[in-house]
Amino acid sequence: MNPNNLSILFLLKRGKSNRQGNCPIYCRITYFKRRKEFSTGESINALLWNSKFQQANPNLEIHQQTNIQLEIIATRIRNIYLQFQLQNFKFGVDDILAKYQGKMEKKDENVLSLFERFLTKQSKLIGKDIKLSTWKKSEYVCNDVRGFIESSYRKRDYPLNKLNQTFLDDFEYYLKTVKNQKQVTINKAIQRLRKPIKVAVGEGYLQKDPFVHHKPGRVRKEVVFLSTDELKLLEDNHFTMLRLQLVKDLFVFCCYTGLAYHEMSNLKKEHIIKGFDGNLWINMKREKTSKMISVPLLPTATAILAKYDIDKDHALPRLSNQKINSYLKEIGDVLGFNKSISHHTARKTFASTVLLYNGVPMEVVSELLGHSSMKITQEYYGKVVQKRVGEEMNRVARKLNKGMN
Repeated sequence: MNPNNLSILFLLKRGKSNRQGNCPIYCRITYFKRRKEFSTGESINALLWNSKFQQANPNLEIHQQTNIQLEIIATRIRNIYLQFQLQNFKFGVDDILAKYQGKMEKKDENVLSLFERFLTKQSKLIGKDIKLSTWKKSEYVCNDVRGFIESSYRKRDYPLNKLNQTFLDDFEYYLKTVKNQKQVTINKAIQRLRKPIKVAVGEGYLQKDPFVHHKPGRVRKEVVFLSTDELKLLEDNHFTMLRLQLVKDLFVFCCYTGLAYHEMSNLKKEHIIKGFDGNLWINMKREKTSKMISVPLLPTATAILAKYDIDKDHALPRLSNQKINSYLKEIGDVLGFNKSISHHTARKTFASTVLLYNGVPMEVVSELLGHSSMKITQEYYGKVVQKRVGEEMNRVARKLNKGMN
């Protein structure tokens, strides 16, 4: 047997036999030439123990339960050993026994080493359960945690068992003041930091979540979109500069389809299908949520697709998001918009001006946008609905006043 492999041995402690001649059965774990023993809670008469097979005489029915219990113990230990190997960090026989006995929280562990192991494990899921971009966002947070610990504690790492709410509050302050991050970004960072911490709780490194009482900072969600008049002004304007005209068309297309930049950039002709109603629909998977979206093409969007039908694969010309946003700033200045617009403004315009302002129900808007839940749609567009309700009530009030005069 390789001395570095895990070995599980059951043996009798004959020196501890009771008056009935029963000896306690112990389990010995050996790993990297180090061993640990513990009592299994089972006992047996020494004459009925088979040392070669490490089990009670299987021919006697009363010993079958003992053998089953020993097999359960061995299986649990092997599973813990395999779990540690998959976590890709150094461990010893003490860790195996501590995990088996539920004492893993007593092991010294650090925040950064835990986070790095979490990232290593998650990296193997890239392209399967998670995207590379999602993994990189967690890696950025890990780097920010490293910078915070070095800046605040003058250490390379921080003990996991010393984590408390103060650590999280100070980290949030660091992100806000040193890294100049906005509250919405900070909330995401803390959300990603808590993932490996919750794993540590589940694996027994911590008795409870040290951040259980944390409440994310309040973020004011302001939806920037083009009004009906602004959208019409943009559509009616023709730019002599080809780059501005192209970006205008791409933007307007998304105002009538709700596609985010990534979906617009990767829209292929194969994604344009004839729907159940005989009309053209966009049918594709949304990058952010991996949810299938189906959007019927309105006449304006169909006309733009026909205008740029020059590529055999892609449905529209492709530009970087950076260039599009830069050219949109120029367009906004030319048209005198008193708001800063980006490509994402088109998606907001689709939901607000094109859909909600025309009486489309919130649940339909949520489906067309490809949101993962209705709650997200309500959080962003609830005020838009309230504004529409207010406008309608003002219209009713004006009508009633006119009737009274």
